Amino acid sequence: MSQANRRGLDPLSVIGNDTPRVDAIERVTGQAKFTRDWKLPGMLFARVLRSPHPHARIVSVDTSAAAALPGVVSIITHEDAQVVWGAGSINGGRQYNDPTKDATLHRRYIFNNPVRFVGDSVAAVAATDRHIAEQALALIEVEYEQLPFVLEPEEALADGAPQIWPEGNLAPDFRGNLEPMVSDQGDVEAGFDEADQIFETRYETGFIHNAQMEPRCSLASWEGDKLTLYTPSQGISNCRHDTARDLGLMDHQVRIVAQYMGGGFGNKNQNQDADLIAATLSRRAGAPVMLEYSRREDWLGVHGRWPTVQYYKVGVRDDGEITAIQMRAYSGMGPYRKNSGGISGMDYYRCPNRLREIHPVYTNRTTSGNFRAPSEPHGVYGVENMMDDIAYRMGIDPVEFTLQNVRRPTDDRPYTNYSLDEVIEEGAQQFNWSARRRSTPGSDEGPIKRGAGFSFMMFRAGLGTSSAIVRVDANEQYTLYVGVTDIGPGAKTTMGMIAAEALGVPLSQVDVVWGDTDRCPYSVGESGSRTTIMTGYAVVQAAEDLKEQIASRGMPSGAGVLIGSATPVPSTDGKVRQCFGAHFVEVEVDTRIGTTRILKYTTVHESGRIINPTTARDQIRGAVIQGIGQALHENLLYDPRSGQPLTPGYYRARHLTHMDIPEIEVTFIEVDDGYGPFGAKTAGESGIILAPAAVANAIANATGRRMTSLPITRDKILGAMA
Repeated sequence: MSQANRRGLDPLSVIGNDTPRVDAIERVTGQAKFTRDWKLPGMLFARVLRSPHPHARIVSVDTSAAAALPGVVSIITHEDAQVVWGAGSINGGRQYNDPTKDATLHRRYIFNNPVRFVGDSVAAVAATDRHIAEQALALIEVEYEQLPFVLEPEEALADGAPQIWPEGNLAPDFRGNLEPMVSDQGDVEAGFDEADQIFETRYETGFIHNAQMEPRCSLASWEGDKLTLYTPSQGISNCRHDTARDLGLMDHQVRIVAQYMGGGFGNKNQNQDADLIAATLSRRAGAPVMLEYSRREDWLGVHGRWPTVQYYKVGVRDDGEITAIQMRAYSGMGPYRKNSGGISGMDYYRCPNRLREIHPVYTNRTTSGNFRAPSEPHGVYGVENMMDDIAYRMGIDPVEFTLQNVRRPTDDRPYTNYSLDEVIEEGAQQFNWSARRRSTPGSDEGPIKRGAGFSFMMFRAGLGTSSAIVRVDANEQYTLYVGVTDIGPGAKTTMGMIAAEALGVPLSQVDVVWGDTDRCPYSVGESGSRTTIMTGYAVVQAAEDLKEQIASRGMPSGAGVLIGSATPVPSTDGKVRQCFGAHFVEVEVDTRIGTTRILKYTTVHESGRIINPTTARDQIRGAVIQGIGQALHENLLYDPRSGQPLTPGYYRARHLTHMDIPEIEVTFIEVDDGYGPFGAKTAGESGIILAPAAVANAIANATGRRMTSLPITRDKILGAMA
């Protein structure tokens, strides 16, 4: 079931209507060409040799037997391919203005020595077919000196822990400083002095792989000094720039093609080591090279959401007012800090006294990185479970507790619009919250227990720069050029709909050209839920430019064309722009065997004006499904004795299937705050933020036991109920 509630919005001609994807026929008939579908003359196939050890120094690599195998064309190792992977660590492609900062600090290469996790790349082979490449890997002899390893972030900062880098295990920040991320507001100790009650709890979350359907692959081909990469990139402009930087080229010397891709969820941002390995092999071999990762390699060699440990201390007055929030946390980054390691959620509350201290920590696990709403789901799980627990312990309805303490606009912090109260109240009414939740958690008779949980969010929907070009010919056929790729939300269709609406023509008169840096202008990239807002706004401005030309010069004739373009730099005039959401879930827990079944899931979102309701609903549902998996099943476990990963892959990580998915009700409250393309805001990432917290709160309400560790697996429930 889904609904839309348009608050005083006038209907538009194209936007707001359920619209099939412009490339739907190509996709369902198999005509769509994904990276692995490309075949180039003389193409070679590559595979990567990976470390079997969590931490080891490479003493020697002998490739002679592999090189002698018929069909092997090129082999590269750390000894002869010192290529920096700039996007592989946050300082990898940076140069600091401060001369005291080492720009090479903890820099990551396509091959590293020492190797620092099971799956770290050691060598790569290009051969005439993939089977020969795999045989060659088995012939490469590597001598390792095994080193001590550490897997848990808190242990990694303890005295005497194995050192992953000479400077220690605390990862440097974006400025090269070896210090935790600290956010301090007010006086937290004074806030605790004002409190009548103080609550403290420890939470932890696991490593969640992005688990996109399409494994990592890359096809590289050189023509002189120009490189063409066919790669499933979420941002072709960013991928081009990163690749050019890492290979010592100019941007115009790199072409990125990403016509179709099978999902990314943050796993395919920027460039990847696969792109650089394929490009290096191709240049050495003098032939195109296709590099494919197996599913296991994709799990271990590419990043996932960072695991966390979170300690909360919250002060509350007897009237329910929060006086202080303190959080000390640890984010497990693996051996490289590829992304921030952030843990969000505290800022949802208007508490005047807040102290947040996050330690991004090196470990000998798979490298962590961005996954859909990178800092939010695990952070919201921690803080929302904390607040839900406090509410019940104080005898207050969690919804009422939230509405009492949630952050709202102020004179110092104005919003473009604010609808969180309405979103929460609408969701509570639709879900019948007061009837479904247990005022006394765990009060159901017998072993089968039901309960309800709730969570809310506010998530960025800011503006930013992107580009678009629109052309019209004498037949009044419009062509839109945008540098987007479609990772699932239907970006090509959305861009076409925005252009059609802005031009005042049917969508059938707009052709969309995408996914090729040699044909398309800059786009911000399919990450951070920015494409609709930023590139979509550029489309509107390019259409306005074209319409002005048509008004002054008339439509072109003969072979003539008119071209409109735009690269706007929009602003929110100092206001905060966010989307809002609330999720309500009812679960049934069988305390005899520890299983959890979701009975009802209700979502209400305010994401501005909805461009295409079909894909917007599916984005929320898909994100909820990922969040449920994070709450109940998924985690990359490691053997603490050997450092070996135990659960890589869909089956071992227990990803949800269609058999597991409940009915998910989606309601949009639509508004137009006057910013962005026709008032559109963020949608894609917002749905996953709330799900782990809502499910965990529902389990606590059903069982009367607060689960402080994700995922909430059967053994944890049975242990809590024992």
